Amino acid sequence: VIACPDALGLATPMAVMVGTGLGAMNGILFKNASALEDAAQLNVVVFDKTGTLTQGRPEVVDLVLAAGIAEDELLKTAGAVEKLSEHPLALAILKHAQGLQLDAVQGFGNVDGMGARAELGGDVVLLGNDKLMALDKVDMNGLEVDSQRLQGQGRTVVHVARAGRLMGLVAIADAVRPTSAPTVAALHARGVQVAMLTGDNRPTAERIAREIGIFDVVGAIELSRATLRKMHQNLWWAVAYNVIAFPVAAGLFYPFTISPEVAALAMSGSSALVAVNALMLKRTRLTGIRVGSATDAAMQPRPATAQG
Repeated sequence: VIACPDALGLATPMAVMVGTGLGAMNGILFKNASALEDAAQLNVVVFDKTGTLTQGRPEVVDLVLAAGIAEDELLKTAGAVEKLSEHPLALAILKHAQGLQLDAVQGFGNVDGMGARAELGGDVVLLGNDKLMALDKVDMNGLEVDSQRLQGQGRTVVHVARAGRLMGLVAIADAVRPTSAPTVAALHARGVQVAMLTGDNRPTAERIAREIGIFDVVGAIELSRATLRKMHQNLWWAVAYNVIAFPVAAGLFYPFTISPEVAALAMSGSSALVAVNALMLKRTRLTGIRVGSATDAAMQPRPATAQG
């Protein structure tokens, strides 16, 4: 027996098995085989900003104080209100105010899309953007230029006002992941466009966009394309082999024959070649895949999941 469709049957699943295994070793998870195949056709990738393109851990990077206001006074007022907030920016302010005695506030409430308000020591305290300050006709204490400057730098600016007067500005930024910038070039080199979704203001979005990048998706696209190449190679080899082997097995070339030993070796060799070619996927170097221990990879919230 020389003709055998084993190689045809192994061509695709063997490549998929090795491809998904290699992806898992590098922190890339594919939901199924079709997701692995579809990833090769990606030409546009859209990602959320916070926690994906950025660290997802906003930090206070600057403070601007109104005349006569001390830094601790500003932080204590802001921290007292933010204690009751669940917004990610609140955590950044509370971290910066760590160690300060924060008084209790009353009547805390969120102002959709603008910030929050509460009462502290009988005074109304406002924390939020410039729209909230304008809505409540807050005296900006001459800090309008500083507010615009910080926003122009792509910072998220929290205005802190008490009793109708601005106490100061808290500038917050979310650092871009260190792997982002070089990956943009890798995506563009592969003909993949990158888009970003964010609810931040335009200057902040533009600042992040200048540094934007996607880490494991580059590896996922490369792996998908490499796997498809192996599938095609295996299928072409299996088809070519059987185009020759089936007529030989059917006796169409009689009296030309080959010994059973040679036929068995050829049949086994065809399947072995498909398997070896698929296993060579493991030699694929995936751009952007960080070399590290399995534990380190598991601890990082960075796997890309392609779903089909």
